Amino acid sequence: MSPRITDPEQLKELLGIPFTPEQTACITAPPAPQVIVAGAGSGKTTVMAARVVWLVGTGQVAPEQVLGLTFTNKAAGELAERVRKALIAAGVTDPDAIDPDNPPGEPSISTYHAFAGRLLTEHGLRIGLEPTTRLLADATRYQLAARVMREAPGPYPALTRSFPTLVSDLLALDAELAEHLVRPEQLAEYDTGLLAALESARLSNAELRRIPETAEARRELLRLTRRYREAKKSRDLLDFGDQIALSAELALTRPEVGTILRDEFRVVLLDEYQDTSVAQRLLLSALFGSGPEGTTGHAVTAVGDPCQAIYGWRGASVANLDDFPLHFPHTDGTPATRYSLSENRRSGGRLLHLANGLAEPLRAMHEGVEALRPAPGAERDGIVRCALLRTHAEEIDWLADSIAHLVRTGRAPGEIAVLCRTAGDFPEIQAALVARDIPVEVVGLSGLLHLPEVADLVAVCEVLQDPGANASLVRLLTGPRWRIGPRDLALLGRRARLLVHRAAHGDDEDFDPDRRLAEAVEGIDPAEVISLADALDTFLESGGEEDDGLPFSAEARIRFARLAAELRDLRRSLADPLMDVLHRVLATTGLEVELSASPQALAARRRDTLANFLDVAARFAAVDGDATLLAFLGFLRTAVQYEKGLDNALPGGENTVKVLTAHKSKGLEWDVVAVPGLVAGQFPSSQSRDAWTAQSKVLPHALRGDRATLPDVHSWDAKGLKAFKEEMKEHQHTEELRLGYVTFTRPRTLLLGSGHWWGPSQKKPRGPSGFLHALYEHCAAGHGEIEVWADEPAEDEENPALDAKAADRAWPLPLDDTALIRRRTAADTVLAHLEALATAGGVPDVYEALPDAPEPYDDGYDEPYDDGYDAPFPDEAGVGAADWDTLSTEP
Repeated sequence: MSPRITDPEQLKELLGIPFTPEQTACITAPPAPQVIVAGAGSGKTTVMAARVVWLVGTGQVAPEQVLGLTFTNKAAGELAERVRKALIAAGVTDPDAIDPDNPPGEPSISTYHAFAGRLLTEHGLRIGLEPTTRLLADATRYQLAARVMREAPGPYPALTRSFPTLVSDLLALDAELAEHLVRPEQLAEYDTGLLAALESARLSNAELRRIPETAEARRELLRLTRRYREAKKSRDLLDFGDQIALSAELALTRPEVGTILRDEFRVVLLDEYQDTSVAQRLLLSALFGSGPEGTTGHAVTAVGDPCQAIYGWRGASVANLDDFPLHFPHTDGTPATRYSLSENRRSGGRLLHLANGLAEPLRAMHEGVEALRPAPGAERDGIVRCALLRTHAEEIDWLADSIAHLVRTGRAPGEIAVLCRTAGDFPEIQAALVARDIPVEVVGLSGLLHLPEVADLVAVCEVLQDPGANASLVRLLTGPRWRIGPRDLALLGRRARLLVHRAAHGDDEDFDPDRRLAEAVEGIDPAEVISLADALDTFLESGGEEDDGLPFSAEARIRFARLAAELRDLRRSLADPLMDVLHRVLATTGLEVELSASPQALAARRRDTLANFLDVAARFAAVDGDATLLAFLGFLRTAVQYEKGLDNALPGGENTVKVLTAHKSKGLEWDVVAVPGLVAGQFPSSQSRDAWTAQSKVLPHALRGDRATLPDVHSWDAKGLKAFKEEMKEHQHTEELRLGYVTFTRPRTLLLGSGHWWGPSQKKPRGPSGFLHALYEHCAAGHGEIEVWADEPAEDEENPALDAKAADRAWPLPLDDTALIRRRTAADTVLAHLEALATAGGVPDVYEALPDAPEPYDDGYDEPYDDGYDAPFPDEAGVGAADWDTLSTEP
């Protein structure tokens, strides 16, 4: 190609962008291996697009010889659009002078997975992969895994978790094996050796004794994983993990494939390289770096930021970016060149001062990372406001009031985001904003699942699928529809325990109490679990008149029987298509009607929430028309736990305040960002990453491709395990530091950070986390405002939230009088209309079959019944009593 650009200044003029010297150096570097460590907001996408223009415009490469890879379809589309516009703006390509018979070429820009899919399509036969192989979507993966689980002959005595959990565990282990190119035989050999080594070890505490249990469970889970892989192979199916693993195998074992691709693509751009997995790194380096034929010296430009490597739990390895110069050396074997971008053009200087302070330890860990600098003239821009409130409720109010004030004073809601470490506070934040007439959107599936209307729908589904889902059933029983009191709930728990005892020992008249004690010490059969659903069925089968003599109230017997009948009827339809099951649950429980009958703005938002959730389910079912409820529940369980490649939802374009997790905020920006929950143990989180020593779904560190960067156990004793846990804690702290850095570099002008002393249910005060202390010191130094800073509670002070809960109050909570009158008036109107039609002969006389709604009942006791057992109260079961404002449908 003849050059159209000869000078960097000409490029600046053509694109109209005042590139910094750092950016210019990256853009105009010769076509050779290089890695660009691009800090937050430093314009990496602009640089990549400009580099394509420079190489094409100077005649060094044709447009169609450029390959660009990134992670999401959205990012690939944005990069492709940016490159196309830049080429047109620079006059390198002219859309008005296109010859229909000889159209100009275009760069090939796609996702990493799409690139791997193309490789297998074009070259898969080289490793025996049939061209008819189809790609599994998430719905089909979970459907197939659930089918494998159901058909597995067993036994699997070490796998005692619930069925949906085991489905997600199976897929997690399969994915980790693929991400690190570990063969099942290698894992089986490792765990067998581990069990042999542990036989002679002194396992002196419960955590050590759990290690062989986990290894045995992992061996059994591996058997299921092998069956799952055989099922995929027999159906000519691949999932995304298989796609990358097989592509890596192709690149590593067939050198001719790399030769073909290097000839086709003279320049390669790798975006967000710190988020690539070990398998992806091996694939790319085999094709374009230090491959099976030796060093290629190919013109590969990787762009990323090790300080923003927050997806380690999703298979990413930050070591890929650090070691890029060694994996992609120059032709003479010298490491690839490393460049840096450090001028941030998003945030003001005051905000960058805070971010740089937090990231100082990270910069010391990674080569080429420099402190962020503001754009010229923006050194004093940006502001931080922080607050430490006395209680969690006061913090939510402060947050909502601050956002409401910003909106009332002219800030667009769409320019504001609330970023949380987890989705636990989403319902309270959403309710507080809606109460102040602020439009709000909860982003992502994991966030939706925490909202009460969706949580109740999922709870019904879990009870239908798993009779042992006690926590979900307790949620329903104590909710606004069935309203079971504590005394009857405790009695139901006792009946459930009695049923287990009868099932285990039947009519064994000579049953020996000593033998019972011995069996208890040996452990309980996993099948002998206490099931509240089984106890509920007794009211349907015999009207509740069991010989156990438990004094249930009359109203409780009626409601238990009605709920049992409802669940039994719904279970008959479990084999139906997923969407039919969900809509039948909604119709039977009256949830949709209840939401429609509520005029409040919060209820309107809840209808939208439910619609969004049903859209997720519909997309899941659309991929596989036979998708079952079991597969869908496994999918949801994984989304809640990890969002591991499932929850790809992005904020919509509506002018609403976005509420999302910090992980989902990466790559996004807003004028204002609020970060609540900056309290000890929460953000940064003190919860350790899943340890392979305790989780059967996690691959042992010794088998991982990035094992050099991970802690390991050096001796199988208390001292060795303690050292491992301390190293894991430090590793987790570094991960949290990266997440905090990502979070605090999202705002352009204003950062709101807050925390509290007293949580909603904690007996001990929480207090500010290290992040909130950093915000306080930053503000105290004159870079922001400390709006509130509550004093630490006295040693003898108690959580006021617990005092409020301890106060005498009715349970179930009293119904809202206004809402109740409105609903009963509506019901009377409908019944009167039906009666009039029936009298006139217009409709069948079906309304008489409708049961009368019972009044709120009194169980006849002033105090909760104490049966001498630990009652399965909601808080103890891990769920809270539903608080739905006016949602009060009775059975």
